[in-house]
Amino acid sequence: MTSTANAPKNIDELKKLLEGDTKVKVAVDGVLRGKYMSRDKFINAATDSTGFGFCSVIFGWDIHDQVYSRELLISNKANGYRDVLAIVDLSTYRRIPWEDNVPFFLVSFLDFDSLKPLPVCPRSVIATAVRSAEKDGWRCIAGLEYETAHTIAEKKFTNPTPLTPGMHGYSLLRTQLNQTYFNDIFNQSLKFGIEIEGHHTETGPGVYETALAYTDASRMADNATLFKFVTKSVGMAHQIIPSFMAKPWGNLPGCSGHIHVSLRTADGKNLFAVKESELMNGRAGAANSDTRFISKEAEYFLAGVLAGLEDVMPMLVPTINGYKRLVGGESFWAPNAVTYGYDSRAASVRIISPPSCPSSGTRFEVRITGADINPYFALATIFLLGLRGIRRKIPLTTPPMSQIGDDRSKVTKLSTSLEEATIKMMKPTSIAREILGNEFVEHFGGTREHEVKLWNEAVTNWEVERYLELV
Repeated sequence: MTSTANAPKNIDELKKLLEGDTKVKVAVDGVLRGKYMSRDKFINAATDSTGFGFCSVIFGWDIHDQVYSRELLISNKANGYRDVLAIVDLSTYRRIPWEDNVPFFLVSFLDFDSLKPLPVCPRSVIATAVRSAEKDGWRCIAGLEYETAHTIAEKKFTNPTPLTPGMHGYSLLRTQLNQTYFNDIFNQSLKFGIEIEGHHTETGPGVYETALAYTDASRMADNATLFKFVTKSVGMAHQIIPSFMAKPWGNLPGCSGHIHVSLRTADGKNLFAVKESELMNGRAGAANSDTRFISKEAEYFLAGVLAGLEDVMPMLVPTINGYKRLVGGESFWAPNAVTYGYDSRAASVRIISPPSCPSSGTRFEVRITGADINPYFALATIFLLGLRGIRRKIPLTTPPMSQIGDDRSKVTKLSTSLEEATIKMMKPTSIAREILGNEFVEHFGGTREHEVKLWNEAVTNWEVERYLELV
């Protein structure tokens, strides 16, 4: 994993780094949770190979601290919501510029008894995918784009007011309406060790898009999670609530979380790029014209992703709301089918192979995902599916968007609800179980079942307005 700038390489460097500090902040991933620790306790925890105890209930309750509807394996009444072991990752060192410059580290989790990585820990899941690629001498490289709707909540989260009105993608004028906040996001992210490639308005009221710089997949997952922390923290100072909901507005484009992926060889070459001799006419033996500018390994990777999409949707679209973003389909560039295409924003997987820089720029963009993803789970899933495709040499039999035309009857549609997607993921023969393991699928599936249960029990404003008077 790529370390942050000035990250300590050992305990001696850590002690020197923290000489002038009295406290340290640690955080766990996913929905970011954490706490302050005294410097001395933190150093002791970092020195100990077994880290320090952390309550396992963070794996036993939802984002509102409500215990899951059914007991899950890691944290439950039977084991008393016992501790798991938090291991400090020194390579994640940062300082929080807006919080008294306090030192900050991320942790990963071990099982208390076996001392093995916790199978449901997000950072452990992405580490598994990275190690899988390393067996063949490859590095997982990724980038992520967040589209974020910025609102301030009023009247119990009804009728929120967007920062900018109307549909103004790439607007130079709209960013001036809230330029202090807009610039603060960019500047504080850089200070916090999150490199940004692009930052602009996107189509939709109050929507910004930020492209995080391409880097190792594990570091990208950290950066993507911490970027949310930055925008929310900076937003509090400006009395703004940034929302990473996938579909905050009905009948308008949603907020995406597009993921860019590629593999690099041990000598730094892009495994997905075609050879220079193939640039002019494309690769001989390509499945079709849309894949002629990617390598055979990339074609297998693509086939692997497409083969598994139906079974892994909860890792890519994890919320009730996320599936509403996909309802618009291609009309809102939010594809909801097993499709791909060369430079096609209407496809679920967009092939990007720029003629000017194929050696570095060739990659896939997965466009199904919304801004509500857990980046650790989504990235791990995409890479594990792709690696499965390479190792099994899965043939690419699905036609590209350029060959489908108007008749979509033979195109495989993806799940339209979290309930349907979770059922497919948890079936005994699902590819999700194969690549992520039964322990993870049972746990994460249980959390999604809980989300569905709460949704099914809820009475929404739409229902009241539609049915209360007239039925």
